[in-house]
Amino acid sequence: MAFPCHYTARAMAAFDPEVDAILRLTLIPGLGPVLISRLIESFGSAEKALASSESALQRVPRVGPKLAQTIIAERAAAAERVAHELALANELGVDLIPISSDRYPALLRTIPNPPPILYVRGELHPEQDRFPVAMVGSRACTPYGIEQTERFAGMLASAGLTVISGGARGIDTAAHRAALRMNGRTVAVLGCGLARCYPPENAELFDEIADGRGAVISELPLETNPTAENFPMRNRIISGLSLGVLVVEAAAGSGALITARVATEEHGREVMAIPGRIDSAASEGSNDLLKRAGAALVTTPTDVIEQLEAPARHLHNGAHEQRYADPAPIGGIFDDGAAESAIATANLNDIQRVIIETLADAMSLDELVRRTSLEPAAVRTEVTMLEVRRLIERRGQTLIRREAKS
Repeated sequence: MAFPCHYTARAMAAFDPEVDAILRLTLIPGLGPVLISRLIESFGSAEKALASSESALQRVPRVGPKLAQTIIAERAAAAERVAHELALANELGVDLIPISSDRYPALLRTIPNPPPILYVRGELHPEQDRFPVAMVGSRACTPYGIEQTERFAGMLASAGLTVISGGARGIDTAAHRAALRMNGRTVAVLGCGLARCYPPENAELFDEIADGRGAVISELPLETNPTAENFPMRNRIISGLSLGVLVVEAAAGSGALITARVATEEHGREVMAIPGRIDSAASEGSNDLLKRAGAALVTTPTDVIEQLEAPARHLHNGAHEQRYADPAPIGGIFDDGAAESAIATANLNDIQRVIIETLADAMSLDELVRRTSLEPAAVRTEVTMLEVRRLIERRGQTLIRREAKS
């Protein structure tokens, strides 16, 4: 069962035709982010898509006759539903930000199939939220998981990073609360509409976040209940909003692993994990990320900041999309084959380039440090980055450069 959150009404917002049109598309059965994006791209705007003929709609890839008929039949009824949605949004103090707006998060816009519209309580600040990091983990976590979440989230928030998580019980809640305790910013991405509150015990937490400390957001219509199929889609937003994803504690099969997979395979984000006890079922999934999937091992908040320096620099320089134009999937638990690495086109920093050139011959980490004359800590960090990007691999104690197919 879903419960309403506590909201404060606001003044009626000015009518925005693009918000109205995107909402109408969102509320038509059978249309999700992928098809809505294709409709907008095909016709130039959501308004033009709604005004198009059935034959024109059929020519859009994956629409076809049946869905075109549904769009024609439902668009008038959708207009009535939009009126109710907008009235409820104003009553609840919820802002609606279409993808066409300059207030839409820039990082999120770069992912495949971004949400056409975001429902937002609180505020998203491009300047204050320039360096976002996602923290995810299991709902059924251990005291160790809570302790490390509070440690990392608190210190990262105090360093000026915005903590992104899913508002769920366990690790998510601990991350949000720790960021707030340090007077930092945090964003909760919900798997339900914002007229619902899930989990219900987090109503006050969400109120505190929205009251000048960050934002509570969703892509779902306001009265959407939390159902299982909503959460994988919610996870892509958590990853998409962030420069990187930190998995704190996750059992095998945890939803946090979905976020990590999406972050690497679809978004090209940095993925990090905190090691857990080797005999703890609660850490089986996060330890597998380190052992088999090449996630960066982090033991201090400083490690996280170092991992995010490169993507943050690219974002600042306006080169984020180029850096992640063709993200390479990580292996192990996420795929059965090893993707070939295109070393010639990889965007490497100076230390990474030296490492790649030095690894013309296989060697140990100690030998690599000796031959490059670089600081050992810097070499370890960049070796981990190159492993995540699948440009090098370990075989026992030996590091090997992965060659691109000719």
